[in-house]
Amino acid sequence: MSEILCVTNRKLCKIDFKTKIERLCKAGAKSIILREKDLSLKEYMELAFDVEKICLKYGSLFIAHSFVPAAKNAIHVPLQKLETLTEAERKRFSVLGSSVHSVQDAVLAQRLGATYLIAGHVFETDCKKGLPGRGVDFIKDVAKSVSIPVYAIGGITSDNYERVIKAGAYGAAVMSSAMTATDETDFLRSFA
Repeated sequence: MSEILCVTNRKLCKIDFKTKIERLCKAGAKSIILREKDLSLKEYMELAFDVEKICLKYGSLFIAHSFVPAAKNAIHVPLQKLETLTEAERKRFSVLGSSVHSVQDAVLAQRLGATYLIAGHVFETDCKKGLPGRGVDFIKDVAKSVSIPVYAIGGITSDNYERVIKAGAYGAAVMSSAMTATDETDFLRSFA
């Protein structure tokens, strides 16, 4: 079973951000990772409260990103932040994701208690302009190295999604295409 994680970036939205979240959740997004790293903790907490309410309304999983105080049972953190969390902090979350960029990162993140990984960037993407993607073999190597779900990120589209799934990815994390989609239902269906 493969899955799409929608990662936010409100600066990419052409419509009101909360409306975008509502439309994604209503269209069937299973998970929303609120990745708004430019906000202060206070601003993030306020936005997280609203986004989590929308997610709950439609049965989507709300995953806080980096802001540990804003997370209830699900958080996604960079590996460097995961390494700083205490064991008690890590065990507090039933869903604990981490971003990884190598097999070694993946093995370490799993050992530290991550329940899923986002690995990338796989293909060229505007978010990492000028940096070549790590490629599908990267996903294959990461997926083989751990026993938890691995989501591919970076330039993932409905056209190349099957390639990362065949390489062993559990699913994909998408940001730009999710934030700019004009028809969220068609967008999510394109990955089915």
